[in-house]
Amino acid sequence: MVRILAFAGSSRTGSYNQRLLQVASQQARTLGAEVNHLDLRDLNLPIMDQDLELDPGPPKAVAEARHLMIEHDGFLVACPEYNGSITPLLKNFLDWMTRPEAGVPPLAAFQGKTATLLAASAGGLGGIRGLAHVRDILSGIGTLVLPMQVAVGGADQAFHEDGQNLQNPRTQTMLAAAVQQLVDWTGRGR
Repeated sequence: MVRILAFAGSSRTGSYNQRLLQVASQQARTLGAEVNHLDLRDLNLPIMDQDLELDPGPPKAVAEARHLMIEHDGFLVACPEYNGSITPLLKNFLDWMTRPEAGVPPLAAFQGKTATLLAASAGGLGGIRGLAHVRDILSGIGTLVLPMQVAVGGADQAFHEDGQNLQNPRTQTMLAAAVQQLVDWTGRGR
């Protein structure tokens, strides 16, 4: 079974990106994938600082999250756009996950993994500009970021009342295709 780890670069209560991630996760489960959700807010990571890394050492949550990532085959990543780029929450998480750990190969949480990127925003562009930065970062540390990505504009009106689907059938179809691509591609590497 393909194992997907889903996480969002937004911790806001009622986050559109968290909602989009839930819809995509359910679609992946329907396709037979095991999907686990990681809430980055729960990690309570300090800002990455090499002084903290050395003394007192990385927070316990860093190793736990890294090993969770290693155990999964691929990632569903939803991230809003902050000023045309990646959110501080997601960037800080990725920075901590790339730090060395004794007995763990460098970048083991990312290398050989596959990812699909998603974004949702009340604005018309749906967060698409920030996804380019997320793509660059993940690609640079060994993750295959699949070409199909989904940016949902007008997210304040985008979700069906049931919370399981998007209002716009075209956008729902695009999301389903992106999730299908992730499950199929990730399954090939198993």
